Amino acid sequence: MSDPRETFAALWGRFADLPVPLLPLQPVLYRIVRRIAARHPELFDRLGPHQRTNFIIDLTDLPLALHLRPNPRALVFRAVRKDRLPRHDAHIAGDVLTLLRMLDAEVDGDAIFFSRELEITGDTEAIVTLRNALDDVEGSIAEDVAAMFGAAGRMALRRMRDMAHGPQLESV
Repeated sequence: MSDPRETFAALWGRFADLPVPLLPLQPVLYRIVRRIAARHPELFDRLGPHQRTNFIIDLTDLPLALHLRPNPRALVFRAVRKDRLPRHDAHIAGDVLTLLRMLDAEVDGDAIFFSRELEITGDTEAIVTLRNALDDVEGSIAEDVAAMFGAAGRMALRRMRDMAHGPQLESV
């Protein structure tokens, strides 16, 4: 059986050289971050002074990165080109499935970092604070986002989780 991350990378690898139209993604990403802020205000409270930190989340298996500034008064969550990264304080790089596993709190962020599945540079205190805040969220942010897109979103999340963790049993 092949490594699910290799399968995901191969699937998306076909699109890696194509220019990604970022403009259509921006309102979707903004809607996502607004929904997360509304449903999980404690997440932003836990960030304290790091609410003003500019994070780059480099999706190593996709031709784009995400710029996050988790300030509830001036939220930023947008797709950016890797060759045009904005000024940032912290940089997190990893493949989509690894980042999903971390977002789902399925794996310890320290373990991912030391296994070199995740690379961090810049303000490590801000990155650790963000990770701890995500770990403390009740429920699943990934499920909240998937639910925004109805049945198709839930199915896509289930498929990505299957690739990241192997098939999961449905709860009864």
